[in-house]
Amino acid sequence: NSVMSSLEMMLKNPIMIIIFLTTMLLISWELTLFVFVLLPIMGYIMGAVGKKLKRSSFEAQNKWGELMSQIEETLGGLRIIKAFNAEQKISDRFHKGSGEFRQMSNRIARRQYLAHPMSELLGTITIAIVLWFGGSLILKDNSLLDASVFIYYLTIFYLIINPAKDLTKASYAIQKGLASMDRIDKILDADNSNVEKENPKKINFQNNIEFKDVWFKYQNDWVIKGMNLKIEKGKTIALVGQSGSGKSTMVDLLPRFYDIQKGEINIDSINIKDLSLKNLRSQMGNVNQEAILFNDTFFNNIAFGVENATLDQVEEAAKIANAHEFIIASPEGYDANIGDRGGKLSGGQRQRISIARAILKNPQILILDEATSALDTESEKLVQEALERLMKNRTTIVIAHRLSTIKNADEIYVIHEGEIVEQGPHDELYELGGFYTKLYNLQLSN
Repeated sequence: NSVMSSLEMMLKNPIMIIIFLTTMLLISWELTLFVFVLLPIMGYIMGAVGKKLKRSSFEAQNKWGELMSQIEETLGGLRIIKAFNAEQKISDRFHKGSGEFRQMSNRIARRQYLAHPMSELLGTITIAIVLWFGGSLILKDNSLLDASVFIYYLTIFYLIINPAKDLTKASYAIQKGLASMDRIDKILDADNSNVEKENPKKINFQNNIEFKDVWFKYQNDWVIKGMNLKIEKGKTIALVGQSGSGKSTMVDLLPRFYDIQKGEINIDSINIKDLSLKNLRSQMGNVNQEAILFNDTFFNNIAFGVENATLDQVEEAAKIANAHEFIIASPEGYDANIGDRGGKLSGGQRQRISIARAILKNPQILILDEATSALDTESEKLVQEALERLMKNRTTIVIAHRLSTIKNADEIYVIHEGEIVEQGPHDELYELGGFYTKLYNLQLSN
């Protein structure tokens, strides 16, 4: 708004200034040449103030963003804050941040309020200097400028002052608006490497998924190093390893949340970079360790991403996911709101809603990222039953924290520092006495 409201002044006023300056040039080229030197000096002074205003506005926008993030974190982490008696610490941090923002806002307001008096002062000083210089020209011998013409000249020059002031005000408004635009442009211009090719291909998954010499890094260090594996349709494979070994990164590469730097990921011998992103992701369903739910009804959360889903379809998915009973136990049934991030539900209930959502989508490829690791024994049993129904006749990639849950996987891949160090079914890997055996025995002892 700051930029748009100032455009009229920025377009109209320069035309008026040019007309007036041309007239002044015809009256006295010497005096006008002096004005041409004087005006840029005054403009530079105002411009320097404008730059400071833009910088201050940008800092204030950043501080406002930090404050909003802080409020969101505080509301989301109230349980932890209270548990650690950290209310005063959080309160002090907020007061410090809000105090800094208030100081910045006051500084910006002062500069804005001073803009008009400052432009008035500079205008008065400019006229006084022109009056002095014009008077000295009149007093010269053989001067072409007499008193009456000089008064006419001053009248025209005075007419320039108001358009110049308006330009100054517009410049202030634009500088403030540009500070906001800079923040927006950073988001709009952010590098997006996941770009679709022109006329991308579409597939209906039939045969296999293959990682061929895949290398990937987020910044400097390689997270995935020369990964090779092949997953046949209908098979269940498990990825195991220590935290930070690259398991979650691997499954993030398949739907192209990130693009690899070297190698290929193929589905049915077609590079996923050649596929439509929408088509690629439509083949997959995700159930993660932390169920991502929305502040909406049970129905809308389960039907999320599936257009025109009926109540019967949603109920059927909920029954398979062991979620139907606790949904209908709520007063409003499937129309009940589950709260922000599913806050009205237990961890096991949230996970079963997430599974019901994946069931309704009916994906051919299923990605389970430690879907039961954060649950108690009873909830885990219900969720595990739901997952087994969901996995039936699907190609499934499981990231497992509890190795006992992936004993029946067709193939287990042990990942260490971004590389596959062992692979095979449970019994074979256990007999090897390597990484997998150590991990398994460690969990048994615990």
